[in-house]
Amino acid sequence: MLIVTHLANVRYLTGFTGTAALVLVGRRDTLLISDFRYKTQAAEEVGEAVRVEIVARDPWGGALRALQKMDGIADVGFESESVTASEADRLTRDGAGGMRFKPTTQVVENLRAVKESAEVAAISAAAELASEALEAVLATVRVGQKEIDIAALLERELRVRGSEWHPFPTIVASGPRSALPHAHTTDRSVQSGEWLLLDFGAQVDGYCADITRTVLVGDRADERQRGIYELVREAQTQAIAGMRPGMTGREIDALARTVIDDGGFGDAFGHSLGHGLGLEVHEGPRLGSSNNEPVPADAVVTVEPGIYLPDWGGVRIEDDVQLTVDGAVVLSDGNTELREIL
Repeated sequence: MLIVTHLANVRYLTGFTGTAALVLVGRRDTLLISDFRYKTQAAEEVGEAVRVEIVARDPWGGALRALQKMDGIADVGFESESVTASEADRLTRDGAGGMRFKPTTQVVENLRAVKESAEVAAISAAAELASEALEAVLATVRVGQKEIDIAALLERELRVRGSEWHPFPTIVASGPRSALPHAHTTDRSVQSGEWLLLDFGAQVDGYCADITRTVLVGDRADERQRGIYELVREAQTQAIAGMRPGMTGREIDALARTVIDDGGFGDAFGHSLGHGLGLEVHEGPRLGSSNNEPVPADAVVTVEPGIYLPDWGGVRIEDDVQLTVDGAVVLSDGNTELREIL
């Protein structure tokens, strides 16, 4: 028996999209427990293979009562990354008659790493929507605009095109602030000849897209700007061309990192090459130097090398990629040529 509490995993297993639920997954039975707010929603969303129980206000209490009624269960796993310390203490204190409660790690997440065709289609739709929104916004970008105003325009375009929500806070960073990989969007105004980095996402049927584009505003790129941009672009191109299922996250990361290292900017590429993408914008598998596990076929990942130089600016290029048995398939638009917005 496994108690599933992480909401993305609950949705993956049952289709339920509410914000309060847990699932008991057994060999022969699956039970979703939620509260009164979701009585109608759960009945509409959850398939016939899953039983639904609605409790007044305490899904954990409902889960313990359900476990107490079950026979022949000795070990019950729970998701150690999402269960709080107080919830784990409650399991051992108020648990069901002699059952042993054991922490588990990444059980459902490992299943989610391999995407089915419908999941890939949803990510592709989100990526297409995101690219269309970006094109609409870039047509209006001008010197003197504030980062926060550009972000607002982008988020509006995402929503009116059908994005269910923003999977993460939209990043719009200009000039030297583009050297901050996870910059907060501010009221800074974009100046002529500066980088403008936009990192944003869209969501369709619960599945996320995650795209970054870096453009130059108000002037032509100088030699240094063009050289660094093309180095980042080449790193992404080489990684996408060379990645295959069965390679480790470390090996895929190295495809891009070697290009940037050889270009003399290895110290300026401090984050991993990418991450898994699905019901969450950051999930497994990770493309990074610390991941020695093989990446499975039909994983969907971001490929996002970058170079960040304090007081000068940064360049990141990010696309969403499905790793098939025949190689990488880019799900986003792949439109990575240097754009100068004059």
